Amino acid sequence: MQQPEDQPAGIQIALWPYSKNEGHWNRWMQSLSPHERERAATYRFERDRTSFIAGRHLLRRLLSVHTGTSPGKLVLSPDKHGKLRLEGDDRLQFSLANADGLVAVAIGSGCDHLGIDCERADTEIEEAAVDSYCSADERRWLAELPASEHARAAVALWTLKESHLKALGVGLREDPRNVTFFWKDGFPVMVDGGDRDLRWHHRLVESGRQHVVALAACSQSGFPGISTRLFQDDSMPSE
Repeated sequence: MQQPEDQPAGIQIALWPYSKNEGHWNRWMQSLSPHERERAATYRFERDRTSFIAGRHLLRRLLSVHTGTSPGKLVLSPDKHGKLRLEGDDRLQFSLANADGLVAVAIGSGCDHLGIDCERADTEIEEAAVDSYCSADERRWLAELPASEHARAAVALWTLKESHLKALGVGLREDPRNVTFFWKDGFPVMVDGGDRDLRWHHRLVESGRQHVVALAACSQSGFPGISTRLFQDDSMPSE
């Protein structure tokens, strides 16, 4: 459902630096579907299993607020590209991202496309990998940065590209070098084939020093209003 053209899109971002205490998982699992619980059991590494459970718990909790449906009764299904959709409600665009120690969810109304991605800021990206996802202009920009800024900037570029490709629903089936960014007035701006597409808006979201979070939104009604908050899991008992 499209919003009126004179009403800007709105996006809510929730960041959750979740607990890694195994004792909390059972509470989170209660909000997951049977299929999600089965999938969680297939993860070989505890870190990945915890991240998946926390991500689906947060997504369902937030969608429950927007729809009035209890988290466990929401039906989430992947489209042909694997992007999750909420069955029976096409009003909301949403996106989920996981990184070790953090889950990020964006929910938007009035957006044609929406994507969020997060990565650990200390992720080491080899030069060959940078060459595989950065354009020539981006590589020149990275090379001009002080050594102390280079690693985080490389992660930021990757996160921006990933959020955009997730918004499109294509993932890495699209060459990330086709999505090129430059900075204008301190904000990332995407160019496509040498031209700027004014429908697209990208931001790096304040998330502390440990993680880099990027948002991509396509909106016909101008720059979307964005609100960001830390998620407080009120399903957990007080310590």
